[in-house]
Amino acid sequence: MNLNKSLALETMNEYGKNKIPFLFIIDFDMLEPQIIKLNDINPSEILFNIKGRKNYENKSLPYKNINFEKYPVSFETYKRSFDKVLKQIQEGNTYLLNLTFPTEVKTNLTLKEIFLLSNAEYKLFYKNKFVVFSPESFVRIEGNSISSYPMKGTINSSIPNAEEIILSDPKETAEHNTIVDLIRNDLSIISSKVCVDKYRYVEKVVTNDKSLLQVSSKITGTLEENYGSKIGEIIFSILPAGSISGAPKKKTIEIIKEVEIYSRGFYTGVFGCYDGLVLDSAVMIRFMKEENEKYFYKSGGGITFMSNVKLEYQELIDKVYVPIT
Repeated sequence: MNLNKSLALETMNEYGKNKIPFLFIIDFDMLEPQIIKLNDINPSEILFNIKGRKNYENKSLPYKNINFEKYPVSFETYKRSFDKVLKQIQEGNTYLLNLTFPTEVKTNLTLKEIFLLSNAEYKLFYKNKFVVFSPESFVRIEGNSISSYPMKGTINSSIPNAEEIILSDPKETAEHNTIVDLIRNDLSIISSKVCVDKYRYVEKVVTNDKSLLQVSSKITGTLEENYGSKIGEIIFSILPAGSISGAPKKKTIEIIKEVEIYSRGFYTGVFGCYDGLVLDSAVMIRFMKEENEKYFYKSGGGITFMSNVKLEYQELIDKVYVPIT
């Protein structure tokens, strides 16, 4: 159901208290969150796969050669927003901001075909309006342990010594450290004994035209016993996700609204499932939307005082892909 933030929070608390399984889909601005009992989901409208928990059967699709063409914003358009971000950084208003843009794409695949063919740990197809195939977990709650897995740092795996380069790059290291610190602070709002369990590990993502290496960390905390009646408060207290906003979070979100040329909508929001025992969720990156009979893919990256505008522009383009092999 479509709800405002306060009603969504209350509904999640109620379902959590009574161990009622539900799916939640929350947009970046938290203006139109949706909370749906798993039993009420219509699979002709909404499909999801959250690390193997799904509401559909695998079916083989007829083979077709995949066409996927990108038409990103011009470098000049990107640079105008980039320069505004740098000015804000120089003035001390932000020190890390995730700058994003929409890229028009043309493909012979439907959104549902992209959903079914994509390889990703977290996938969502929503009413033929958008599709998500995210590699980034938001939070997972099991028992009374909560874990977050912020992802910061991407490089083409075909580059010689790519893993060594991404892990030793000062800009990427500083950016990742900032987000890890931000997520630690976020988890400290809702849990105790917060610690970094795993720091800057590398995973490979295979796409339709190349393979990428992405860097993540694992941060954990301990929730109160019987946390279920506070699930809504837990989730909304740490939104938006730090990895796709920046730091300091509140001021950086204000700047994002000034420098980006479009509204994010559900892109960079979160979606997830609570099955009565375990909650698992993802950040809605790797996101493609239908709008006025065209497809737009939204992507971006973190900007710091060390960022190179040409490299950041290329990263934005590199992240426009479908994980289909």
